[in-house]
Amino acid sequence: MIVACLDLEGVLVPEIWIAFAEKTGIEKLRLTTRDIPDYDELMQGRLKILNENNLRLSDINEVIREISPMEGAKEFLAWLKTEFQVIILSDTFNQFAAPLMAQLDYPTLLCHDLVVDDSGNIADYKLRIPDAKTKAVKALQGLNLKVIAAGDSYNDTGMLKQAEAGILFRAPDNVIEEFPQFPVTRNYDEFKKTFIETAKKI
Repeated sequence: MIVACLDLEGVLVPEIWIAFAEKTGIEKLRLTTRDIPDYDELMQGRLKILNENNLRLSDINEVIREISPMEGAKEFLAWLKTEFQVIILSDTFNQFAAPLMAQLDYPTLLCHDLVVDDSGNIADYKLRIPDAKTKAVKALQGLNLKVIAAGDSYNDTGMLKQAEAGILFRAPDNVIEEFPQFPVTRNYDEFKKTFIETAKKI
C-alpha cells in the first residue's frame, strides 16, 4: 500500500500568511518556509510582528474565511484519494485549518497548535513534535507502508527525502535548485501524472 503525504499551503490552498500580509500591508508577514528554512526563526518573527501590531487570532481567522483552495486542488485531492491513502502533513495550526478542511471535504490533517491567551492574542506556538512531517513519514514506513511525499518549501524537503519518492509542486527556484533530485510539477495535471509514474517505480 502507498500513502500520499501532501503539504497543505502552497500545494492545495494559498499561503495563509501571505494572504494576511496582503490584508494588513505588513510585508514581513509575506515570508514563509520558502524563504526561511528555520521554522522557529520564522514563527518567532511572525509572533513579534503580531504583538507589535496588536493583531489577534480573530484577525487572521477573518482572512482565512476568505481563502479558497487553489483552482483544481479539490478535484486533484478527490482523485488522489481514489488511488492512495492520503494524509495532509502541514506546519499550519489547528486554529487556522478548520475552514480550509471543510472546503476540501475533511482530509486527514496532522499539524500543530497555537497558544492563545484569554484576550485572543497568539502568545506562542506548540509543535506536535519537532520535524513532524519527516517523523510522520518514517512512522508510516515503520508500518510497512510506502510513501510518496509532495510539497513546495524547505520544511517539506525532510519528508521528501525520507519517503520512497518525493515530488515538488510549484516550488520556488531556490528550493528547486537546492534539491534537484526531486521531479518538479507546475500544475495539477503534471502532479497527477507524476504521482502515477512514481507509484509504478516504488
